Amino acid sequence: MTDINHPRQRRKEARPSEIVEAALILFHQKGYSATKLDDIAHAAGVTKGTVYLYFSNKEALFKAAISEAIHPNLDKIEELASNSTESATTRLRTAITSWATALNECKGSISKLMISEAGNFPELTDFYIETVVKRSRLLLAKLIQAGVDSGEFRPTDPDLLARVLFSPILLTSIWQHTYARQDPITYELNQLAQFHLDIVLHGIAIAPEHTL
Repeated sequence: MTDINHPRQRRKEARPSEIVEAALILFHQKGYSATKLDDIAHAAGVTKGTVYLYFSNKEALFKAAISEAIHPNLDKIEELASNSTESATTRLRTAITSWATALNECKGSISKLMISEAGNFPELTDFYIETVVKRSRLLLAKLIQAGVDSGEFRPTDPDLLARVLFSPILLTSIWQHTYARQDPITYELNQLAQFHLDIVLHGIAIAPEHTL
């Protein structure tokens, strides 16, 4: 992990991932607007010129930070949820809990960062919405539709239900990174995810007929 207070001196050919790591820490701490490329270079222990070897500007670096921090987790969740031998319920639970675990392990809230910067940087917001938000929502919607098609779930709006499943987990993650000192949350995000999903599943599952 990069230490922004005591940057390590690195070789001139410092890997892009080290620069991205330093950038993401600073974006979380200072915000996108307030973070300068000079700050990032200093935190990564490289020159500003080295940063420009890999990234044309701060916007490109921010996109790389988003891609490195989030996209691998989405790839993993999609792989876990694609096991067609499992029931739709099991795959939906796997996707939701894996996503909650990834958010819980993150050292900052990218969603909170995007909310604060969205109005000033619409292109970055578009990138985040397309490659993270819509991709995540589409994955859940497909799993929900699979459950409807297989007869596990009653007919419902997959996109709307995906939003319902995402919202409390995302809000709790943002809350943790905003009000943790004043109102600390004493449970894990994946615990909340399981609790909320159980409530939702009781609402959409087709109950087996009971023999009288």
